[in-house]
Parts: sequence; structure tokens; C-alpha cells
Amino acid sequence: NGGFKGLQHDDAASKPGREVPGILLSPPLDHNDWSCLRLVYQITGSGSLEVLQRFNGKSIDRPLWSSQTPSDSWVISSMDLQNHTESSMVVLEGRPGPSAGSSVAIFEIDITPGYCLECDFEGSHLCGYSNQWNANVNWFVGGGGQLLHNDIPNDHTYNNRTGHLMYVDSVYAKSFKEVAKLVSPLTTVPMSGCLSFNYQRSEEGGNLFSVFTRDRLGQYQELWRPENHSEPEREWTLVQVDMKAPYSIQVCGFFEAAFNSPRSGRIALDDISFSPEFCSKDTEPTFDPSIANCDFESGLCRYTQSQLTWRKVSVKPNIFRIGDHTTGAGSFLLTHSRLGLQPGYVSRLISPTLPGNMKYCLRFHFSLRGFNQTTQALTVYLQNQQSGGLERIWTQGEKSRGIWIAADVTFHTSQPAEVAFVSSCRSFWDCGFVALDDISVSLGDCELVSGPLSSPPGHCDFEVGLCGYTQDKQSDAVDWERRRGPTPTSYTGPRGDHSKGLGYYLYLEASDLLPGENARLKSRPFRGTQGPQCLSFFYHMYGSGTGHLSVHVDKGGEDVLLWQRSGEQCVAWLRAQVEYQCESQHQIVFEAVRGSSVRSDIAIDDILLESGPCPEHANSTQKVPGSIMVINYRL
Repeated sequence: NGGFKGLQHDDAASKPGREVPGILLSPPLDHNDWSCLRLVYQITGSGSLEVLQRFNGKSIDRPLWSSQTPSDSWVISSMDLQNHTESSMVVLEGRPGPSAGSSVAIFEIDITPGYCLECDFEGSHLCGYSNQWNANVNWFVGGGGQLLHNDIPNDHTYNNRTGHLMYVDSVYAKSFKEVAKLVSPLTTVPMSGCLSFNYQRSEEGGNLFSVFTRDRLGQYQELWRPENHSEPEREWTLVQVDMKAPYSIQVCGFFEAAFNSPRSGRIALDDISFSPEFCSKDTEPTFDPSIANCDFESGLCRYTQSQLTWRKVSVKPNIFRIGDHTTGAGSFLLTHSRLGLQPGYVSRLISPTLPGNMKYCLRFHFSLRGFNQTTQALTVYLQNQQSGGLERIWTQGEKSRGIWIAADVTFHTSQPAEVAFVSSCRSFWDCGFVALDDISVSLGDCELVSGPLSSPPGHCDFEVGLCGYTQDKQSDAVDWERRRGPTPTSYTGPRGDHSKGLGYYLYLEASDLLPGENARLKSRPFRGTQGPQCLSFFYHMYGSGTGHLSVHVDKGGEDVLLWQRSGEQCVAWLRAQVEYQCESQHQIVFEAVRGSSVRSDIAIDDILLESGPCPEHANSTQKVPGSIMVINYRL
């Protein structure tokens, strides 16, 4: 607390139309153990506030939290800082909106040891816990030497009247069932372990007490309730319950009272804590769903099939065949191609077993071609391991036009089960081929697995804009265009984006340009570092008149070439990986140049810039002038 350094600041009200950021940088922080960052802030009018974590030697800051929600009062937000072997700094970046009177203000920054869920209610702001207001029953702070009710117990932390606790009383309840809710701060990282708390219930009875989790979609799951609601707990009672949260959640304390009289008792709560170790040694560890992930580059992973109907293929893509989704020139699974077709045959691909009583997010990419009917082209079933029963959880409802399309499926299974990919082929005339690639399984709802934060700096799939990338209007002839679906000119450009198949990408439209005219896209500025950086992206260069695509590093006006391709490459999306090193502030530039004809559309998608060497090329670098290190991509 304290020691934050302001790097720059501005006032949107004094400079209307400008969005100049204000940046605060913390002193170096050690992260041998978990800690909690609490922030008291306010956004007036319009603007944004973002909290990032900066590690030494890395040019990309890791996003922790962000908000664009205006408020008429101060707001508390909490962020968990995970333990780490390296020290880091916390960066707070505020951007007031362009309208007059907009501002971003910070009142307090507090970093304390422990998890954000933990609280003894002795400090200010109640550790970010909040009461959801009810007209009749609410959670209040008790203790602190103020005797509000004679029957309020000593707190649990100090066992006296000066310590603090939270309590709710039915004295003002008017209806038959009133509910008071005490809500924890939202966790910002996946957490699994033992949640502990102490509570008391008065002798009057007529009240219920339960603990729930709630995710960002508003879905609730009960964690705990007393085995016997009718028996009071006159002394502080310790409760320990296992919690498994694959993504951000809130822990909610619910006081539910069914009243038989105007006074139906009181509930007190104190000393909430969390441990990454489960409460019971018998508790099964959190299941690792990555055992069901497969990109088919090295076989079927842990997937099985009763008969060899799904074939692993590895073809160099051309205008007659699609490449794989992973790299454009890798491997994927194919079934029911008309070479060796067996009419009436059913192809099944079975995943490894997934434990029961859990919610999963299944993601995969598929492609269909040549089908006259699609209702049975590809269907995904949940197969009960014990009974063998099948439950359909997804089916293809539209033709995929021979492109890779992303599918997200959220499902819940009460019993251990397997995921089955099933394709049926009735006759030669009804059948084409079905391709599968890049299957992944995660815990939780697909809408939540990706997390609440925006994409990190340097990453963009162009689904919601340019992600901080900007058009270089001073050095090019035209802007990159954001588009979904095929490009207007036949026999050039992609038929869909790389990310989802039905999403967005950026491309150079050649029809309105002269040969040699260009478009340039620039990233936001990145800090220089002594270590390597890995830039990966997908590009599409198909057309008889295709020109050039290159990637540069711009160091204050000095352009250094990192990577370049010229001429027609492929009908499929191809992956490029570029490893470089730059010790000064710089920007990444993507430049497309129109070729000799209108069939020169060039597209890019799924840009990702990460600190550290590229995984597949860590030991194969070469130097080029300008303190830049570069390696050529591999397909």
C-alpha cells in the first residue's frame, strides 16, 4: 500500500475529444503466497479502468480486471494475485471518455496477504463483501463496542464485544419468507479447495441458512446447508466445505427465514477463510478435462473407434481439399469420403470417460462437404458408461460450405459418460465427407470458460473490432477491411474466418486498388525487453494475382522486416510463427500489397503476441539488423 508511481495523467474535461490514459505503476511485489488487491474507484460519465500485472522482462502485461461501468458512488473491486516465483508490478490504466465531465478516480488501493474470499470483518470495506438490500431483512456489522442488540454474541476472531462480525435479524421481517443475502467479491481466477466459516443461529428457530455459489451468468449452486435446520447453534460452529470453481464465481450467504412469529431469530457469521487443499482427504481432486483434448497431429490421442471409419489424414491443402484447422498443413480426422464409401455405415469416435455430476464445455471444429442432407451428417451424443444410453447434445443444422466451423456445446452429466461423435451415411448420393479437428473439453459453461476479461494486448480475432490495432493512414493507400463470409471477388480470398468459420477477419480488397498499393495495420506500442517474443497469426493468400504480405517491427519510424510471403500460397488458412527480440519500444505492423490482378485478396486472423520463445522454435533463431531476432514460420 503506497509507493504507486504515476506515469502520466490527463483530464478529459479540459481536452474534449481526447482519450489520454492515466497510468499508475506499483513498486515491485513479491508473490511467494497469494494476495488480494482491493481497489476503491469511480467512473463518472464514460471511461474505462483496467488493472494489469507486469512481469520483469516481458513486454505484454497480463490483464487482471477491467470495468467500463459508470457509477454515482465509490465502488469496491477485488482481484486475486496468484503466487508466482517472479516479482511483478501492478499497472492501473484509466481512460476517461471523450465527453465533457468524464473522469476515472481511484480512492484507495489495498494489497493484503491471503485470498479475496477471506474475511474477519475487522477491516474497512468488509473485504469487498456486500449486502443485497432488502426492505425488511439485511446483513449488518455487529460488535465494535456498539451494543445494537443484547443477544449479539462475542465475535469469533477475538471472542469479545470489540471484535466485528456480520449478522442478520428477523426483527423487521414482515412477510412469511424474507431473504437476506451477503455476497462475496467475485473471484478472478479458478479456485478449488476448502471454504471455511463460523456461524451461530439463535434459539428461536424459524430460520434457514444456506451457502451458494453464483457465476457471472447468474447460475446458482448450493454448497452447504445445516443437516438439521430445526436445531439452534448456540456457540460458534465451524463449517468446512469443498468448493470447485473452474472460473470466476461469487460465494453468497443466504439467510432464509420462514416466520411463525414477528421474531424468528438471528444468524451471525465470522472468520471466512479458504485453503487450496480440500477439506477431506477423501475428496477427489479436480478432474483435468484436457485428457479429452486432441488436435490429431500425433494420432487419436485418447479417442477410440470400434471400426476404422475415421481416418487421420495429412494433406497439403489446395483448391480441391481443405487443410487442417490447427495449422493449415497438419492433420485432421476424415470419414465418409467417397473413396471407399460404404453406404449405410455409421462412424463413431469415442472420447475418454468424463466423471459424472459435472458441467463441461466441449469445443471442436468441423467441416462438411458434398452432403445433400445434413441432419445425420454429424451428431454428438453423451454416452452413459454404465447403461450405454445415448443423449443427443448437438447436431449440425446447416451446410458448412466446406470451411472449418467452430462448435461450442455446454452439457451436464450426472453419471460418468463419454462423448461420441457420430456420422451416418445412407447412400452415395446423400453422402460427402465429415472432417473433425481441434477438440477440447473444459470444466464449466462455455460462456464462462473464456473468463470475464477482454483479450490480452497483442491478441485479436477481430470478432468485436480491432482490439487496439489501428490503421496506419500515413503510410498506406487504403484500410484493411473487417468482413465475415467470402470476399466479393471469385477465386480469391477466404470463404470464412479462421476462428469460427462464421466470424470476422481482416482483408485487403484488391478490386479498388492499383497494383502495388498497400494497407498497413499497427499494434499498440509494446515495451522493449531482452527476451524473445513470439508472434503467431493466420494468413490467407489465395488468388492468381496475389501480391505480398509482410510483418514489420516499427521502432519510432524505423521499419525492420520480420516475415514476408509473396504470391498465391494456398486455399486454406495457414499459420505463421515469428520469434523476435527488440530492446526498445516498438509496434508490430501487418502490411498487405495488392498484386497484379483483382484476384489478390489477402486476409489475416487470430493474431497472438506472447512473451517468451515460440514453443516449436525455441532453439532456431537468427539475427537481423536493428537488434531484432527472427525465425521463419513453419507450417
